[in-house]
Amino acid sequence: MPNSTKEEKFRWIKPILDGEITIKNMILVSPFSKRALQYWLKAFKQYGLTGLENKSTRPYTHPNETPIRIKEAVIDLRKDLKKCALKLKSDLKHHGMHLGIRTIGKILKQEGLTRRYRSRKVSLKRTKINPNPGELVEIDIKWVPSRINGYRWYQFTAIDCASRWRYLDVYSNQGNTSSINFLKTLITVAPFKIQAIKTDNGSCFTNRYTGYLKSSDPLNPRLHIFDIICNQLGIAHYLIDPGKPAQNGRVERSHRSDQETFYDQVSFGDEEELRLKLKLWNMYYNDLEHCALNGKSPNQYLGLSKVQNVRA
Repeated sequence: MPNSTKEEKFRWIKPILDGEITIKNMILVSPFSKRALQYWLKAFKQYGLTGLENKSTRPYTHPNETPIRIKEAVIDLRKDLKKCALKLKSDLKHHGMHLGIRTIGKILKQEGLTRRYRSRKVSLKRTKINPNPGELVEIDIKWVPSRINGYRWYQFTAIDCASRWRYLDVYSNQGNTSSINFLKTLITVAPFKIQAIKTDNGSCFTNRYTGYLKSSDPLNPRLHIFDIICNQLGIAHYLIDPGKPAQNGRVERSHRSDQETFYDQVSFGDEEELRLKLKLWNMYYNDLEHCALNGKSPNQYLGLSKVQNVRA
């Protein structure tokens, strides 16, 4: 008895090879068709028993396969813009190419252009809460990488958790005066009413971990001037846990975009040039599509026009 499919095929074509019977007579007693026997004979003459091994029946092409020109467009956009599948879908749509997000992701994965993440052992079920614009605004400080005339400058950043709308400004220091001026300016330029803000535990935002212990009355410590201003303006001030920058994740992620897209590619010679180019970059950022907004830009989410970005 044959031990494999190739031995079974050889058992049926061997009498034909030996000249004991013709193909016409063999098909009368064989459960296989004439076409199959001819195919096996040809494969055996070319490759021997190896040619009789079963091969994949998967087709070389698919009638609905994405055209090669569209695949190349996806790959080129990915390499040039470093965008995800959702944002690439919007860019391709502007060029008259309509592809699904999963199709784009499959093309990127086949080309090895996707980022590999470590698998998490524990997956927690989380409930996503969609706040309204202005309910919570994250504020943080990033130092400008390049010094200007030998002095360090600091970028204050505010980003709305709901719409991802941002406001940026630079100051020569990160003291209390700078943080208060930034907050007051933010209130005047924001297209929504700010109800609460969230910051880290820097000394320009709070004295919770620096001044409370030095207070003469620890049970009734003196409030930080930033907290006093927030109380006067009717704004709740939340603090993240010490050493947990991920709790301010939206503003931290926007700082990475600032570094990679702005500071690594743009040069400036003085303070005025820095302010101008940073303002243009912020206008451009507020018109970028965001995956968290289902492909909308912050301005589109808020129903704003591009002109309103120029304020302040």
